[in-house]
Amino acid sequence: MSKLVMIIDDSLIVRKIIETSLKREGIQSVSYADGVEALLALNERRCPVPDLVILDIGLPKMDGYEVARHLKTKQQFGNTTIIMLSRRDGVIDRLKGRLAGAKDYITKPFRTQEIMSVVRSYLDLGAPAYS
Repeated sequence: MSKLVMIIDDSLIVRKIIETSLKREGIQSVSYADGVEALLALNERRCPVPDLVILDIGLPKMDGYEVARHLKTKQQFGNTTIIMLSRRDGVIDRLKGRLAGAKDYITKPFRTQEIMSVVRSYLDLGAPAYS
């Protein structure tokens, strides 16, 4: 069964980089520019429940902490892993991410290998398909 990763980031470039990396690994993805758009798609069932969400903290309309807290209050997202993505690298930011429900925290700028390693570990995909 194919895994689905949802990317929520207001940067089109970041979304495309992550989408391309996931596609190379044979992982399906959907992406949204803000949390409100993503939550609407999920609530209206235009998007299936993702296995993993890569979530930017600094989003317009609703920040990543709010999106994560909203997802974690819904039973259908109980098995969805949330990975925070941010330019902020402080202890408080990481703690707020954990408290909101994130399992991991990646800082920008990031290396695609770092993102893919985290994605593979949480989706139980093992070693990369290429070296």
